[in-house]
Amino acid sequence: MKVTGRLAPSPSGRMHLGNLLSALLAWLDARSAGGRLILRIEDLDPDRCDPEKAARVIDDLRWLGLDWDEGGLEGEYCQSRRARYYEAAFQKLRDMGLVYPCYCTRAERLAASAPHGGEGEPVYSGKCARLSEEERLALERAGRRPAWRVRVPDVNLSVNDGHYGPYTQNLRRDCGDFIVRRSDGVWAYQLAVVVDDALMGVDRVVRGRDLLPSAPRQAWLCRTLGYEPPEYVHLPLLVDKAGRRLSKRDRDLDMGALRERYTPGELTGLLGWYAGLLDQPKSVEPKDLLAGFSWAKVPKNDIPAGCP
Repeated sequence: MKVTGRLAPSPSGRMHLGNLLSALLAWLDARSAGGRLILRIEDLDPDRCDPEKAARVIDDLRWLGLDWDEGGLEGEYCQSRRARYYEAAFQKLRDMGLVYPCYCTRAERLAASAPHGGEGEPVYSGKCARLSEEERLALERAGRRPAWRVRVPDVNLSVNDGHYGPYTQNLRRDCGDFIVRRSDGVWAYQLAVVVDDALMGVDRVVRGRDLLPSAPRQAWLCRTLGYEPPEYVHLPLLVDKAGRRLSKRDRDLDMGALRERYTPGELTGLLGWYAGLLDQPKSVEPKDLLAGFSWAKVPKNDIPAGCP
């Protein structure tokens, strides 16, 4: 059975070297299996994303030599146009009694939360799940606008990552009730990607290791909504000299700078070298890496990145 993968860039800024590595490996993963690829634009946040940035991201992917079978800026492949699907999923969770309003400010959430084991991710205390109706009304009269959280069960849930192997979390202890809609009405990433992957038929999700802790909750949410979770495959992060993962603030490693310094072939070769698919950087096209592609060659430890 052919797999369906996806490229899912967020047009909140110019892609950087780490984004490109993730895109290349997602492309190689699907194409090496004779599978299909969907391009989805994850532009949920209207304050950070716009069509001009999205068009630039698409141009950068094409410049690198990556292609896809469907998706892009047309139709319902932009998350900003898919609100009705998220609303339907939210209503289903609400009918099941699984969502509740949360009035905590960010400062309150962080102060009352323990960090997720080693990940720096806060685990919500569940404070607002215990509010009385009178307390909720008082907060709303005071001008508090709630976010909405989904209640998670006290269960251990495992996913078998295609690169790192089994990964287990206790949803209540290690994850906690998580936000599915922000207080400003914007749909949260955790809900949107689960709904989109299910409705678009995506059964292989390739992405950075920083999102591995999201996999158990997404698999649980997927099953709760009546869908079969995709297989998750996470890849190591590219990190700077201090060991911090690359971000869109690293201007010297974003596509604006990279396209001035490298040809598409040279940049693809650099990424292939980082991924363990080449013995040394050399000019190649993405299709040249297909024959030798294997997740067994991809490192598990994070990769120090620079521009040689």
